[in-house]
Amino acid sequence: MTAIELAAIASAAVPGLNVTAFGPEPDDAADFNAALLVDSENRRWRVRAPKHAEASTRLETEREVLRAFSPAIRAELPFLLPTVAGTVRQGELITFVYSHIAGKAESVEDLAAGGPALALEVGAAIAAIHDLPQELVTNADLPSYTANEFRQRKLNELDQAATTGKIPPSLLLRWEHAMEDVALWRFNASVVHGDLHEDNILLDGTSVTAVMGWTDLRIGDPADDFAWLVAINDPAFVDTVMQAYAAARNESPDPHLLRRAALSAEFALAQWLVKGFAADSARMVADAESMLLTLKADIDAHGGQPISTEPAPAVESAPPAVPPAVEPAPPAATPTVEPAPVVEPEPDAVATATSTKAAPVAGSGEDVDTTAMKVIPLQN
Repeated sequence: MTAIELAAIASAAVPGLNVTAFGPEPDDAADFNAALLVDSENRRWRVRAPKHAEASTRLETEREVLRAFSPAIRAELPFLLPTVAGTVRQGELITFVYSHIAGKAESVEDLAAGGPALALEVGAAIAAIHDLPQELVTNADLPSYTANEFRQRKLNELDQAATTGKIPPSLLLRWEHAMEDVALWRFNASVVHGDLHEDNILLDGTSVTAVMGWTDLRIGDPADDFAWLVAINDPAFVDTVMQAYAAARNESPDPHLLRRAALSAEFALAQWLVKGFAADSARMVADAESMLLTLKADIDAHGGQPISTEPAPAVESAPPAVPPAVEPAPPAATPTVEPAPVVEPEPDAVATATSTKAAPVAGSGEDVDTTAMKVIPLQN
């Protein structure tokens, strides 16, 4: 679906909306089409159209989540939340239009370049999410897991991923070892955003202005909201985020949070592979296989990030089959011939014995860049 088609849908969803410019908006390309719109009063809007029923359900869930945020809760958050301005149903799918919030999504590299000031903002924003009242989730009938339930869920997902036969054995062993490491999973479950990454964090300079993408809110492992940070090759930035997070939280984070975050980042490739098989998408499967092989090569070469409290056992490769040595047969015994008595000579009896032994043979900022937008002439 093109941006101009999304603009037309948005005009139908929001009465009086007169779109004058539009452009593409970053989003999950496998699930959504998205666009940024500008109206005749220079107000900005965001439109998201699901590509399949599951994505549409996620958007409907997000609408219920956003409704659950009371004005009092919103006022306590250090960032803004999106607001649904209108919807349009097209068959089984529902397109959503949101009033746009000032700010711009940046790459993880640009985030790291923001330095300590931005790291403090990110850490405080994540802490605010994790300290949300859990009733917000339970009252909306959203998923809720204890630490052990969450660990078992991951093991079940690992079993499902293994059935694809596309994941390198060393990765399966590495992940299984971490998931069975009970010490790693001692944490207090909290409210979790569930889809937190750089595209869902809007910035204005070094300030976090908004957090978007509330389709996967749940009670679970707070480490999941740090998985995207693993991609930032800047330990100083990550450390500052963690320090700000720990300082802002109502309770101390557990000591293994970043290990589980690294595991979550790696295991996301297996989840993408399973999703590709479920969608019967050869492209998704091929992409997942390629990323899994790259991950394996990186771990083989550099050891990878620690994801458990104990080192994972090495994958034992079976030695080549070598047939056992054949024991040589003992030499035939040389009989001793004794002279016969001189009475009546008889022929000598010579006995020979030969024995032979057979041996078996073993046979995965408020200002929004609109340079890419198309301007539509206003109609008189």
